[in-house]
Amino acid sequence: MDIIISNNSDTPIYEQIEEQIKALIIRGELKEGDALPSMRLLAKELRISMITTKRAYEELEKDGYIESYTGRGSFVKGISRERVREAALCEIEELLEQAADRARMAGISPEELEERLRILYEEREPDGR
Repeated sequence: MDIIISNNSDTPIYEQIEEQIKALIIRGELKEGDALPSMRLLAKELRISMITTKRAYEELEKDGYIESYTGRGSFVKGISRERVREAALCEIEELLEQAADRARMAGISPEELEERLRILYEEREPDGR
């Protein structure tokens, strides 16, 4: 599992870990029942505090993405396709808010923004590109 931490980011390290693990689960790269690295091992690999990895795993568990068992470790929890879709829509909505704000500041109309989005979406049709 490749987790990349940016020390230059405003996002706390535990959130960076949490978001990257969520993304792996949502994309299906981590599947139900897959074991996550122990908090200690992940902390060692990333050269961060175990408290930080513990916080990330606690947040993932609270949000229903993983299950943790004392003495056994943490495992990916089964999540429904609807939950994955809802999580994706929430993330997309945040990104679209940022795009809309920047478009307004640059004087770009909603129609122009919509056309750009349509072009980008069609350029990346799910045919392997």
